This record gives sequence, structure tokens and C-alpha cells, in this order.
Amino acid sequence: MHDPFLAQIRAQADPERAAKAAAYHKAPRPYLGVPNPALDVLARDWRRTLGVETRVAVARGLWDTDIYEARVAAAKLLTQARLRPDDGAWALIESWVPEFDSWAIADHACMAGQRRLLADPDRLDAVESWTRSPHMWSRRAALVITLPWTKQRHAKARDLARRERILGWAAGYVQDRDWFIQKAVAWWLRDLSKRDPDRVRAFLEAHGDTMKPFARREAGKYLSA
Repeated sequence: MHDPFLAQIRAQADPERAAKAAAYHKAPRPYLGVPNPALDVLARDWRRTLGVETRVAVARGLWDTDIYEARVAAAKLLTQARLRPDDGAWALIESWVPEFDSWAIADHACMAGQRRLLADPDRLDAVESWTRSPHMWSRRAALVITLPWTKQRHAKARDLARRERILGWAAGYVQDRDWFIQKAVAWWLRDLSKRDPDRVRAFLEAHGDTMKPFARREAGKYLSA
């Protein structure tokens, strides 16, 4: 089912760009050299014409090719706020998480997952299990996929409780020395500081000394002296 869609991606392949992408991303997989804006256009057109079940099936097929651009396109195909029913899309995104091996693909997939979490915040229970995974990219994904909870300036009580829950995960990560984990904690805190600087100051007062210096600086980037 996904073959015609993969053919549309391949039609825009650029071998020179592909070689640069492989060197940049480093993860060992095929690269076609199709730029992100072109994938945006393709995914937008597909979303307009495909029903939800078909979209999920195409996304699964594209992902399974392990081609960089196909995986990015698969995530973009499912990145939509209103998607009903969305249980199949969420289950597919969940199934991708243990396969994450690079930040770019992981971030695109998490952007799709963010919409599904906002549609059903009870799915945070599943995300919490990722925080205990031995797989670094799964642990990182737990923070990237929950970034919408950093953006609510006038959050209701239930969303404040969810925010605190996620901050608890971040607090559990501060002793993890992996650069990507430290960066994810910093990213979450930096974004939250634009809406709730006092809460970020409190987090850094409690945990900042345990964070790597670069992460501590990044987390406090928007805090006034």
C-alpha cells in the first residue's frame, strides 16, 4: 500500500544531499536527500485525501522501509490535531518508540505523538513507562512528546498536575549523564520558563547542581538574572 507514496518521495531524491544527510545524522540507514519542506507538502496532500485507517497503514509501511525520509513522512502523515478515531495512530506511534535511534526521526514522531497525547492525556500512563526503559531514546521521548505541557500559560489544575508529574520524570533524569537526556531536560525547562519562570527557578534550585553545566545554562536561558 505504501509503494506509490514512497515513489513520490523517491521522485525528489538528491544523491548529493543524501550523502550529506547520512554524514550528518550518522544513523546507518538509507537516505534519499529529500528536503523537509518537500516532505511537508507531500504529507499535507496525503492527509487531505486519505482516511484515517489508510493513513495509519501507509505510515506503517513507510516507517518499515527504514528509509530516513520515509520515516519522517510517516510521522508527518500522522501529525494532526483532529484525528478520529486515533487509537490506531497512537498505537503505531508507541510501537515506533523502541526503534528510535536518532534525534531527527524521534522528534518528528514525537510531534505526531504530542497531538495524540493532547487528545487523550490518559496516555501519559503509557509514556511514564518509557522513563524506566533501558533504551535512551525512549527515555528522551518521554520529555519530547510531553512538551505541550510547557506551553500552557493559564493551565487548569489538571494540567498543572500533569506538568508536575512530568517535572518529576525530569527530576529523575538529572543524574543521567547522557548528553541527549540532559539536553531533553534542559529543553523542557527552557520552554516552561517562558510561561512559568518561578517553577523553573525552583527546579534548578533543587536539582541544578546535579545537571551538567551546559544543560543548566540552557534551562535558565530565558530567566532574568
